[in-house]
Amino acid sequence: MRKLKYVILGVALGIFSCQSTPEKENQITETEETPSEDRVSIAEIEVGIKSFIDQKTVENGGYFPVKDENHDLRMKLVRVHTEYLSNLGPQSHFACVDLVDESGDVYDVDFFMEGTPGDMDVTRTSVHKLNGKPFYSWKQNKEDKTWYRVALEESNNTLLGVIEGEDAFEFYYNASVPPLDGPAKMWVPLAESDEFQTVTIESIEVPGKQQNLKDQIYDNNLLFMELGPEDSGKELEIVYSVKRKEKGPYEASAPDPAVYLASNILMPKGGRFEEIAKEALGEKINDSHLVQARALYDYIIDNMRYMKFGDFGKGDSNYACDSKTGNCTEFHSFFISLARSVGIPAKFSIGASIPSDRNDGGIDGYHCWAEFYADGKWWPVDISEANKYTALATYYFGRHPANRIELSRGRDLQVSPGPASGPINFIAYPYLEIDGEEVKVNSRFSFMRKVNS
Repeated sequence: MRKLKYVILGVALGIFSCQSTPEKENQITETEETPSEDRVSIAEIEVGIKSFIDQKTVENGGYFPVKDENHDLRMKLVRVHTEYLSNLGPQSHFACVDLVDESGDVYDVDFFMEGTPGDMDVTRTSVHKLNGKPFYSWKQNKEDKTWYRVALEESNNTLLGVIEGEDAFEFYYNASVPPLDGPAKMWVPLAESDEFQTVTIESIEVPGKQQNLKDQIYDNNLLFMELGPEDSGKELEIVYSVKRKEKGPYEASAPDPAVYLASNILMPKGGRFEEIAKEALGEKINDSHLVQARALYDYIIDNMRYMKFGDFGKGDSNYACDSKTGNCTEFHSFFISLARSVGIPAKFSIGASIPSDRNDGGIDGYHCWAEFYADGKWWPVDISEANKYTALATYYFGRHPANRIELSRGRDLQVSPGPASGPINFIAYPYLEIDGEEVKVNSRFSFMRKVNS
C-alpha cells in the first residue's frame, strides 16, 4: 500500500459556540459520486491518519499536539472511526478520530482531507465532541445540498443514568437472614473511602457474632458473622453516607502482573480468549494498549447483548463467550479475559449504580464495572452501560459517573475465615454459607440523595 502523505495546512480546532447559520468555511458540498479510481478506501484512510498522528507524536515528544486560543492539548490516539468515513466530493474526504489528552478526556475530532489515495492532505480539523458530548451537529441545506455545522445546547446525560461532577447520597444496604436450622456463616462487603468516594457508616445493625476481615490481595474489608437458629428472620442494615466524584483516568504505578494479568476461576486468560482478542485487534496488535483496549471495548459492545437469562450473573467469561449474552458481570469479565490475554492489565469492581432521574427509592440490584491499565493510568470502563446506551459509548470509555458506590474489588477473594467452598467469586450481596453450600440471601438496596436547599 502506498504511504499517504499528510500536512496540516490550517487548523480550526476548538470548543465551539457555533453560529446557527452556516459559515462559509464550515460548509461541505455534496457533489456527484466520486469516480472509483479516485475513491479512498477505509483501510487507506485509517492507515494514513494513524501514520500521520504517529509521525506528529514522535516529533512532539510522545504526544499529538492540538492547539487553539483557549487550549494547548497533548493528545494520544484512541481509535479512528472508520464507520464514519465519507467521500464529500472528488478528492475530498472526511473521517472522525478519537484522541485523549493527558487528563483522560476523550475528544472526537473531525478530520477533513483532500487529494488522491497516494497524495492526501489533512486540510482542517475540528473538535466535535468531548467525552461523547457534541458541541455541534451537521445539518444539510435542502436547496444547495451543502452541509453546515449547527451549535447544540449543552448536552445533558442525566436521563441516560449519568451524573457528572459530584453526587452525595445515603445508601441503605439491607438483607434478611433466612430460616436457619443450625449454624451458618455470612460475609458482607464494607464500602471504603478512596480517591473518588468518601464513605461514612452512619449506622450498622447486624445479627450474630461479628468479626472484621481483610482481603490481603485487593484490600477489601468484609464483615464476618457466625449465625444460629436464633438469628432466623433477623435484619441486617448498614446505612452509608456517601460523597462520590466522577471517575476518570488516574495515575498509578505499574500493577502487579501476578494479580492483574492472571487467570481467575471464572475469568480465565489465554486459549480461545487470546485467539479472539488477537482476531478482534487485527493489525492493532502492534498499537498501544490504549488503542487495543478501545478495540476490545468495541468488540464486546458489537458482539454481546445485555440479557438476563440462562446461567448469567456469575461473571463467567466462558459463558459470555459462548452465549454472547449476560449482565454487567459477563460483559466485564469477558473484556478482562480478552485484555489480560494480550498483556493489558485489567481489574473488576462491583457496587451499585444510583438512579439519576429521582432522589430516593429502591435500586435495581448491584452493578459492576472494569478498569484497564495503559500509559501509566487506570482507565475506567462500563461496557454494559455503553451497550445499553450507545450515545454514551465514548463517555464510558474512560469515565464512571458520580452516581455510584463501590462495595468491593477483585475476584476470587480470600479471607480467613473463608467459605468452605473456596474463594468468593465476587461480593456485593451477602455471601451466606450453610453446610458448606452458598445460600441466596434476600437483599435490598435503596438510597436518598442529599439535595442542597
